Amino acid sequence: MKSKGLLPLFSGAAKVVFLKEWRETMTSPDWDVTSPLSRLGLEDADGIPEGGFGAVAAPAGVGKTALLVQLALHAMLKDEPVLHVSLQDPVQKIGLWYRELFQNLAGHEGLPRAGQVWERILPNRFIMSFQVEGFSVPRLEERISDLTAQNIFHPRLMIVDGLRFQPGIAPTLKDLKRYAEKQGLRVWFTVHVHRQDGDAHGLGPAALNALLEMFAVILKLDTVGDEIKIRVEKGFPGGEAPTALSLDPTSLLLRAS
Repeated sequence: MKSKGLLPLFSGAAKVVFLKEWRETMTSPDWDVTSPLSRLGLEDADGIPEGGFGAVAAPAGVGKTALLVQLALHAMLKDEPVLHVSLQDPVQKIGLWYRELFQNLAGHEGLPRAGQVWERILPNRFIMSFQVEGFSVPRLEERISDLTAQNIFHPRLMIVDGLRFQPGIAPTLKDLKRYAEKQGLRVWFTVHVHRQDGDAHGLGPAALNALLEMFAVILKLDTVGDEIKIRVEKGFPGGEAPTALSLDPTSLLLRAS
């Protein structure tokens, strides 16, 4: 049974699938892959346009990575290659995030043949891990070039998880912006803010506020009682989202508030 209020990332009726039909079934899946953010009324169905930046800002432990992993899973289900760049966690830990959130989604939405679907979409994801101090855009470009030159992986969506938005970040962001535009990448960032931070934009880090024009979409996660609310800071027509979204505090799945 579905959990009330959770957004359907995918759905479909279970079928008996014979072995000879397996390949055709997995090539033409029967589940809906509506964008998790589509209910927010984003101008771009996938959140941000090619070459664009998006940011999810929140204090530590509120759900930034969980939200972006769900966006990544949506892309993977559409056969869109996702590169997850982590500057704070090892590859194995990030991999567990994906597996656990996929299992939660599959369980809530009754996805048929979830194990087979997982194996099918797994090649659409590649995880890189950097030490924060050793991260630079030239190093990132070099590692991506190694993958593309050998026809191993060609990312279309990139998540940068753990980049420190602090004084001096502007050159790195500008280099990433040029690279994203050149490659047609959509890039989402996690942005750590302190709970006491706040200004006219409600974001906190002065480095980000000074570079707001570089971001097509900015979301902020706030804890309100036992709920994790998703607040729109930038990127929606009229300045307000037509539907309120939140993260379930237990499963960290997107749901309508």
